[in-house]
Amino acid sequence: MPTYHIHIQGIVQGVGFRPFVYNLAYSNNLKGWVNNSSDGVHIEINADKAGTEAFLESIIKNPPQLAHITDSGYYKTDEKEFDKFEIVQSQSASENNVLLTPDFGLCPTCQAEIHDPENRRYHYPFTTCINCGPRISIIKKLPYDRETTTMESFKMCKDCADEYNDPTNRRYFSQTNSCTDCGVELDLLNSQGISVSIGNKTMADVVRLWKEGIIVAIKGIGGYLLTCDANNKDVISLLRNRKHRPDKPFAVMYPDLKSLKKELRVSPKEQTELQSVNAPIIILDINDKSKVSLDIDSIAPRLNSIGAMLPYTPLFDLLLSVFNKPIIATSGNVSGSPIIFEDKQALEELLGIADYLLTNNRDIVVPQDDSVVRFSSQNQQRIIIRRSRGLSPVYINPKIKRSPENIFAAGGGLKSTFSFTCFGNFYTSQYLGNLENSITQSSYSAVAEHFFKIFNAEPEIILADKHPLYFARHYAEELADRFSVPIRYFQHHKAHFAAVLGENDLLNKKEPVLGFIWDGTGYGDDGNIWGGEFFEYRDNRVSRRGHYQYFDHILGDKMAKEPRVSALALCQSIPDAEKLLKSKFTVVEWRIYKKILTNKNKLKTSSIGRLFDAVASLLGLLDTSSFEGQGGMLLEKCAVAGFQAKENDLVPAYYNAGAGNYTIDINALIEDINSGLKKETIAAQFHLSLVALIRSVAQQSGIKNLAFSGGVFQNSLLIDLIINDLKYDYNLHFHNQFSPNDENISFGQVLLYLLENPN
Repeated sequence: MPTYHIHIQGIVQGVGFRPFVYNLAYSNNLKGWVNNSSDGVHIEINADKAGTEAFLESIIKNPPQLAHITDSGYYKTDEKEFDKFEIVQSQSASENNVLLTPDFGLCPTCQAEIHDPENRRYHYPFTTCINCGPRISIIKKLPYDRETTTMESFKMCKDCADEYNDPTNRRYFSQTNSCTDCGVELDLLNSQGISVSIGNKTMADVVRLWKEGIIVAIKGIGGYLLTCDANNKDVISLLRNRKHRPDKPFAVMYPDLKSLKKELRVSPKEQTELQSVNAPIIILDINDKSKVSLDIDSIAPRLNSIGAMLPYTPLFDLLLSVFNKPIIATSGNVSGSPIIFEDKQALEELLGIADYLLTNNRDIVVPQDDSVVRFSSQNQQRIIIRRSRGLSPVYINPKIKRSPENIFAAGGGLKSTFSFTCFGNFYTSQYLGNLENSITQSSYSAVAEHFFKIFNAEPEIILADKHPLYFARHYAEELADRFSVPIRYFQHHKAHFAAVLGENDLLNKKEPVLGFIWDGTGYGDDGNIWGGEFFEYRDNRVSRRGHYQYFDHILGDKMAKEPRVSALALCQSIPDAEKLLKSKFTVVEWRIYKKILTNKNKLKTSSIGRLFDAVASLLGLLDTSSFEGQGGMLLEKCAVAGFQAKENDLVPAYYNAGAGNYTIDINALIEDINSGLKKETIAAQFHLSLVALIRSVAQQSGIKNLAFSGGVFQNSLLIDLIINDLKYDYNLHFHNQFSPNDENISFGQVLLYLLENPN
């Protein structure tokens, strides 16, 4: 009989694709087979050409919920005669050309089962099906089958095996399938690492410990989370002290959407994202601080929003349904280090922070923090703060040219990721942290090596940032030596620009694009520290059109950590600023720093991130940061209050220095501070002046397509102001799938290389 072979690629493994094809074939009375391979899904059927096309069209139009098809095709093969349709054993292809599947949050069906006393998975904390559960975090190699994951050691009981082998069951070929009789086991350890309870009893013990004000580290999908009662101010303070995290906000996990909405403002888009299979943390505004049960000042000091999420695993859902209150759920690490995911390391390091450890016997292969998403309040523009669990590593955009080479892009030094293109597919790793210490550096290199292993692929070209001191660059150079392949270097902010161009399908646009790339720091082509850049993209080339007016950059990293230093550097030639600044320094510091500023050979910076820090310090909001971006966050909050104060008569462009001057009039800002104008009003007008600066630069350029990237554009107020002021006159392009911060650098590096090597 005529026989056709169908090949489908994309996110097609671990999403119920084979049982979907099986049932579709069965309903169409087709005979043949389907299997997984390391290059996708393969199907053979007895059918003529028209029947094959109709079958493939049905698959493409209505794939499984979690699938994403990127490519498909068919061809006539040797005639065979099948007597039934079946799922056959997975095969290995010569290339591991299949998209990795991210981890998925708990689905509603499994959630209902674990709360149903009549269901055999009642209270089983590792319940999954083809629509939910871990994927990339447990994959050791491709193709995605049970024996290639850390579920390999769990032998299914008869009931689970029957489900697994029943094509009509939603757990058919669900590689994480298990139950109480054959599945993953919990173990609660005390501060000495001694087991105090096992199995389901551990859950009752954890709830009791939370009620007693105890910190418990819990092993999740991508690593350990440190948890405690979010209503207990004393235990939150203790956690801050132990974790060395004095001010950075903690994430809060609520038992359910109803309890979350009582305290936090949730838009329809935010609710959809909260309940999505990605299940990220969403930064939400507080309804009424006086009516919130949480102590907001201990969870998110001096801020008016918190990062909230819903239980995304059966374990957390069961725990919180009993506790019936929100918990703190923050990465299991010491601040500045990557999330801990290995049990041995958790025993050695987390028991110095947590009092108890709730672990389990399923290994994690790839560590991942929770993803973090924000929406601007007025325009609901989606802003990725951290792209990790549920969102990484696959990036799918058919309009971006597929590279014939295996490219490894090492990214930047802060908010690090790497990108790897192999077999035409595009991967950008999860957020891997700031590469400032050996622990984070080891984690970065380990994940990269795992990618090479899982795809059985070696890089053929290496890309790196121009900054000579970045660990990512040094690692890239080591790879280039090891694999004897060429290495290319790209400027940090040009990579930012390329990333937002690529994400918005602007790389092939005939009209020019003007890019506003604003962040804290990046090594510039002229040797200075860039961060307030205006780029133009025209005829497949990126050029620097201008920049925020340079000011002195002193004391290296100290400037990024101490907003008072940015203020001093920015205002050194303004006499009226001295009385605002001098008290922020010791007598010795003042003398030394002022002397440094007289040196004519200093570095210069155009950084808008440092500008935000400087203004935050001048307004008395912050002189020394305890976490990256703190000054900008406090300044944004202050500006929001300024817009909300009805008595304020805000003036757009109030601090602009005039057309052609790429700067803010700091003299005028300081005059307002000294005159006693409310800091909230000044902060609001500062934001408006930045938008006016953008409009001024755009008008001078005559370009109508504007694109925005860099960490400054995580500021949701600034995003709303830009949209409100410019949307009718310009085409505005923001990141939507990547974070505007340095997580997108590696992605942009690949695109810059592809622009320079179009063939």
